[in-house]
Amino acid sequence: MYRLESKTVNKLSVMITTPPYNNLSVTALNYVETALKAGVELIGVFFYQDGVMHANTNTQVASDEFQVLSHWQRLHQEYKLPLHLCITAAEKRGISDEQSTQNIHPIFTVSGLGELVELSTTADRMVQF
Repeated sequence: MYRLESKTVNKLSVMITTPPYNNLSVTALNYVETALKAGVELIGVFFYQDGVMHANTNTQVASDEFQVLSHWQRLHQEYKLPLHLCITAAEKRGISDEQSTQNIHPIFTVSGLGELVELSTTADRMVQF
């Protein structure tokens, strides 16, 4: 259980709408990891709008910059954290799960807005970054 403000949160979901090269992405990762370490049941992270860029395997980040994707990968593996990617938003940004142009990192589950609805109705709180 993790106390956020005055409400006890047992189930949390997170929506990421900011691109990976934005400083808010680091804040989101820190928030998610802190919640997980505190024992909060984080039922999923939904990547939407420019947030879908986190899943793009073609994004090149300089080695001296924060490696957002590797941190999502670590959290996914360590905590079995579900990472959902809005396929419609992804396709609008050139990210695809088509065999010939596949550029979605395999830690992400291709989803639709129905998954976002499920996450928001199941969680005690949804936080957007």
